[in-house]
Amino acid sequence: MGLPLIGETLELFIPSNSLDVPPFIKKRLARYGSLFRTSLAGRPVVVSADPEFNHLIFQKEGQLVEFWYMDSFAKLLGHQNTDNSTAAVGYVHKYLRNLVLDHFGLESLKEKVIMEMILEVTSKQLFGYDSARFSKNMSKKLTNFLQGLMSFPLNIPGTAFNRCLKNQKMAMKMMKDIVEERRASVPVEKYQGDFLDHLIGDMKNETFLTEEFIIYVMFGVLLASFETISCSLTLAIKLLTDHPSVLKELMDEHEKILRTRENMDSTITWKEYKSMTFTSHVINETLRLANVAPGILRRALKDIEINGYVIPTGWTIMVVPSALHMSPEKFEDPLTFNPWRWKDDGSTNIKSENLIAFGGGMRNCAGAEFSKVLIAIFLHVFVTKYRWMKIKGGDVVRGPALGFKNGFHIQVSEKT
Repeated sequence: MGLPLIGETLELFIPSNSLDVPPFIKKRLARYGSLFRTSLAGRPVVVSADPEFNHLIFQKEGQLVEFWYMDSFAKLLGHQNTDNSTAAVGYVHKYLRNLVLDHFGLESLKEKVIMEMILEVTSKQLFGYDSARFSKNMSKKLTNFLQGLMSFPLNIPGTAFNRCLKNQKMAMKMMKDIVEERRASVPVEKYQGDFLDHLIGDMKNETFLTEEFIIYVMFGVLLASFETISCSLTLAIKLLTDHPSVLKELMDEHEKILRTRENMDSTITWKEYKSMTFTSHVINETLRLANVAPGILRRALKDIEINGYVIPTGWTIMVVPSALHMSPEKFEDPLTFNPWRWKDDGSTNIKSENLIAFGGGMRNCAGAEFSKVLIAIFLHVFVTKYRWMKIKGGDVVRGPALGFKNGFHIQVSEKT
């Protein structure tokens, strides 16, 4: 369990120069098997790389386990880790999930397939975002936020968590100004019909919808899309740059879309998006390798018996997506970027439960389809309108969030 209070947290945060399972996890899996216990940031944790157990707890949320954040996440995202919040969390989660699906789900996307960048797309859907006013400041506050979220929650000057808190406060102030401005200046009958309007309109019926709660929700949704999608996209460009054969097939698919389009100036249609078969393989493979979320957390609501051991009530359970995504039993040559592995050839690794980039069970990310659409549209524009070459950097570092040791620099030019 490591040192008192600190536990084994510092070892978890030691960076590695690989897309593979983090050394902290890999070393202990080799020694103890697919389940082991540790202590992280002062809390006892069971780390799971067992696919069957992971599937069980995803399906049994509310019965065996509940949604959970470590203290750094809870503080920065406005969650209160209390012992009597299960029922409320369940109702609030259902409300928010349905709301996200209304604005970012499959049916909504069919009507709103657009060609804009990550932050602007998400924020327009959220609160009628004015990019001229907020883009530079907001993106600066959100960049590398995940590194701070996954840092040790030590709030002293110079630490990653301290910097993360400062950026969070500034970003939250910007969100607060947006919410207050909307509530003060726009009559109910003239609301724009975006995500924020929906929340404000429901304040009269839902007691949990306080202004503070709405601000945290807006911040959380924006962060989830901005940080994770941009990270995955950067890795996708690096992998395409390093694998010309993959890039060629991707370009061929998108050039074919342009050749068969009646109006060359039109934006992407839903039919065109659904025809991007190889693109979907590239996205799946990128998500498998990226493992942007180092762990998915739940807390035991009761004692859980597994393999002759008992996980005590109140302990945290951390599902490690990379342990599944990098398993040679599920994926041949798991460290190899091979989008063709996702072709429907009867291979067992095609099963959806072997890709948990968006979580699992009832908490499978409501914005999963939105993320895939956004990445696909970006790749379409990028490979059909531009050409690029690597200048420097691109060495992967995971500590525990994904990044690049010296950045990843490319030179981009318009296609001639």
